[in-house]
Amino acid sequence: MGLSMIKRVKITELKLGMFIHDLNCGWMGHGFLRSQFMLRKEEDLLKLQQSKIEELYIDTIRGIDVSNAPTQQEVEASIDNRIRNIAERSQSLPANTSHAEELSIAKDIHVEASGVITGMMADIRLGKQVEVERVSPVVAQITESILRNPGTLMSLCRMKEGDTYTFQHCVSVATLLVAFCRYMGMEKEQLIEAGIGGMLHDVGKMRVPDHILNKPGKLTDPEFEIMKSHVTLGLETLRQTPNISPMMIQIAGEHHERFDGTGYPNKCKGIEISQLGRMSAVVDVYDAITSNRVYHRGMEPALALKKLFEWSEHHFDPQLVQQFIQAIGIYPVGSLVRLDSQRIGIVVEQGEKGLLFPIVRLIYDAKRRKKLDPIDIDLSDPKHGEDHILNNEQPEDWGINPFDYLTLDIGV
Repeated sequence: MGLSMIKRVKITELKLGMFIHDLNCGWMGHGFLRSQFMLRKEEDLLKLQQSKIEELYIDTIRGIDVSNAPTQQEVEASIDNRIRNIAERSQSLPANTSHAEELSIAKDIHVEASGVITGMMADIRLGKQVEVERVSPVVAQITESILRNPGTLMSLCRMKEGDTYTFQHCVSVATLLVAFCRYMGMEKEQLIEAGIGGMLHDVGKMRVPDHILNKPGKLTDPEFEIMKSHVTLGLETLRQTPNISPMMIQIAGEHHERFDGTGYPNKCKGIEISQLGRMSAVVDVYDAITSNRVYHRGMEPALALKKLFEWSEHHFDPQLVQQFIQAIGIYPVGSLVRLDSQRIGIVVEQGEKGLLFPIVRLIYDAKRRKKLDPIDIDLSDPKHGEDHILNNEQPEDWGINPFDYLTLDIGV
């Protein structure tokens, strides 16, 4: 079945007899147990029309067609072009250390941050007060690492264990938010403050019942309503906490608000949401959709950025999504890519010449079908001729775990 039979349609174009291929809402909860189904019932049509979904994908081979709707290929080609244009006019911020130099420090910081947030969240669950002083020192270390080489620590944040997802997610949001704020030109003190806000953004989840928080499958509608209460519960907790700043409150209170007013808890719209709230929404969803969970496989970073870009037509601040893409690169560290030369490698850091020319760790020759001794090449270096990134690859297609190679200390 060709991709061309998958089309993107507006929610207003839906009719009974269409086959839903993808609800296109990986950023939110929805009341459907499956993402693919034949739309047969009036009640399901009504439920979709009342949901926050604006556009979704149908399979026109398995159900009714919409003749003038764009195909999935057309949508993706358009997004690819627009993201490429963003990349061409962007410069990556220079790193002060190499990935190899930063790696062991970043690993230690990541372990320490995970330990701090796990301990603190356990205390909050027991009814103890949040202690900002416990989080500040490790966030200062996260900030220093991001200032030296942002890609290294960000790449480690993708490694999550299923049962500690909530805690690891807090560390990741803090790290990504610091990197994003750095790209936006904020001062170091603000970076640390934003990082603390990121670490604490989900404290309300410690007041959500365990069976809902750690449920391995989809939440029912009533369960999802309880889960949504974590924002209000978190704000209650933080407002009773000494040394909490307005910036931290914005991050915790607004990371589920949406640019089109479909978010929660207050259905704020556009610039009614603070800039940090809008930035947190982007970071929170990016980390969630790139993480492996018990019930869903995380997207590759480059694909996740394309989905964020697509969703920014409605749900996220389009300008900030573009700036986030510039902040972490269109090929974030850890992305598996294929070059013109048919060699396959992992992006280990952004290059100095721009987002299209990262440093890639070559590991496989697809033409000769053989492994290579890992070697790092800088695509901005003229000595590598005309070798450019051709496209992203799925690690599972090659039986490759990028982290096995990302954490190698091979030097350049």
